[in-house]
Amino acid sequence: MQPQTISEKLFFNTVRIDTVTMGRMGSGTGFFFDYKFGDLVYPFIVTNKHVIDGAQKWKFTFIKKKNGKPELGDIFEITITSEQSPNAWFGHPDPDIDIAIIPRCQLINFEKEKYNTELFTIAIQTNNIPNAEQIEELDAIEEITFIGYPNGVWDTKNFLPVARRGTTASPIAVDFENKPRFLIDASVFGGSSGSPVFICNLGGTYAKKTGVTVSGLRFYFVGVVAGVFFRTHLNEIIPVPIPTQVRPMAEQQEMIDLGIVFKARTVVETIEAFLHTQRHP
Repeated sequence: MQPQTISEKLFFNTVRIDTVTMGRMGSGTGFFFDYKFGDLVYPFIVTNKHVIDGAQKWKFTFIKKKNGKPELGDIFEITITSEQSPNAWFGHPDPDIDIAIIPRCQLINFEKEKYNTELFTIAIQTNNIPNAEQIEELDAIEEITFIGYPNGVWDTKNFLPVARRGTTASPIAVDFENKPRFLIDASVFGGSSGSPVFICNLGGTYAKKTGVTVSGLRFYFVGVVAGVFFRTHLNEIIPVPIPTQVRPMAEQQEMIDLGIVFKARTVVETIEAFLHTQRHP
């Protein structure tokens, strides 16, 4: 398979992250993001802080590359430990923003040199993030697509992730509760933590909120899935990080199909904060 369309390429944008935390197994989603500054490109893997915080071990599962194509069914696993790399991850400086990054070159380049293995990855680019004008053109309710490993589900033979769809449940142009996030109306489960969220109008035409139909494609990276709303046994609605571990609940809880997404700009903010520390230790 040689991914050609945008939809096909999305299936090679993510990496499964399996964790071990105090003996408990968990899983989440990471994705590839290239930050461009001038002529320089800085490659990263992005996920949520709560996916990797407290874990003693993180395992990344990549698809191998051969002759420039992905080798479906042929994977390469990279495992790092908190003991070996205590500072491997860098989180957004705001503790309330659930975004974490790790430089991709630390993983992929090292393994390529050590094992002579090439990995097939397709990264989101900085210019895939909509600018202020493009955000204002978005309607309050837009169809969205997100990619990941809900409840650890994936294609166990080809090792591809799962695509899911929904709609925005709050306007992307507005910061929900004055924080850089918005809501989606979609079934979000454990393992979806860290999933990239896109607006993909790939059918040749799409409608602006003015009602004008535009010919062409529209593809935006708009955010990262991080949390979900639950209804408790007391009938309270509470937002919590998406659980990465499947375990019995101490109290009865019910997901209500409302996901919390941190906006794409928080990924850029995290990377710029990281690069600042590298220039000014």
